[in-house]
Amino acid sequence: MLDQIHLLAAVTVLGVLEQAYFFLQVIYARRAFGISPPKISGPPEFERIFRAQVNSSEYFPIFLALLWQAGLFFHQGLAAALGLLYLYARYCYFMGYRASSSERLAPIYFSTGVLWILIAASALGILHFFLSHYVGLNILQLLTA
Repeated sequence: MLDQIHLLAAVTVLGVLEQAYFFLQVIYARRAFGISPPKISGPPEFERIFRAQVNSSEYFPIFLALLWQAGLFFHQGLAAALGLLYLYARYCYFMGYRASSSERLAPIYFSTGVLWILIAASALGILHFFLSHYVGLNILQLLTA
């Protein structure tokens, strides 16, 4: 069983570490700009860092659900590779947003595209499972015949 999920688990741990890094960046920015919780407004430099972290954490559960569904029902290796691409795009998004709000756009579009591919892989994998398990129709055999 573990050999079927080890790549997904590794990408999940990397994602959690990335989220922790983003959280730490907000803490450092709070200290640098003298903004105590619960305040969330301040200089634009702080607000961009704060928004980048919040936006990334809002999308993290969606990413995790799709990563695991695509990995379990479609292909672990493909899902893990897409997961690494997503995490890299999110890092680029965070760093771009930190520098300027316009520099966040290309990475956010790319990471959204990766999520759509994970959605497609998940849906196809789950559809294949239902069709083969409940209807007895194996799409892969039909396609290769």
